[in-house]
Amino acid sequence: MLELGDSRWKQLEGGYRIPYDAQPALLALADNKNDEEVWSELWENLHHQGDVGVASYAAVPQLVRIFGDGQRNWQLYALIATIEVQRHKYGNPDLPLWLKEDYGKALGELLGFAAEDLLKESDDLFTRGILAAVAAAKGQYLRADLMIDLTDDELAEMVNRYRNA
Repeated sequence: MLELGDSRWKQLEGGYRIPYDAQPALLALADNKNDEEVWSELWENLHHQGDVGVASYAAVPQLVRIFGDGQRNWQLYALIATIEVQRHKYGNPDLPLWLKEDYGKALGELLGFAAEDLLKESDDLFTRGILAAVAAAKGQYLRADLMIDLTDDELAEMVNRYRNA
């Protein structure tokens, strides 16, 4: 895992394809896991219109570590699912070899969190985030993408059009 305090953070590119040092935001998130400003910053800089970067990938193990205490929210799942889905789309960088093992472990831990949280949570947004993260971690990127982006009404409309076509 790329530890907080490592100087390499300052050189890693985010979703805008420019260097984005996620350390301050990750540290702030560790202090207040529901800080909307911090979440907005992470969403804005780790993912931009389908683009992600190595900073996005490096943030995943740190996010999983920060939320390992059980105080999770929908944004954790949705952001990681978004990063994982976009990682496999054309034009985004490959996962660096130095990060591959920690990234894979983080996705595995996230699956464990998801199993716990599915039993506890009933909020629609939270559940969609969890299901998207599970699908992404299992390599079901289209399903994950649909869970992230579409509301129940939009999914129902798609299914209805498909079945009546």
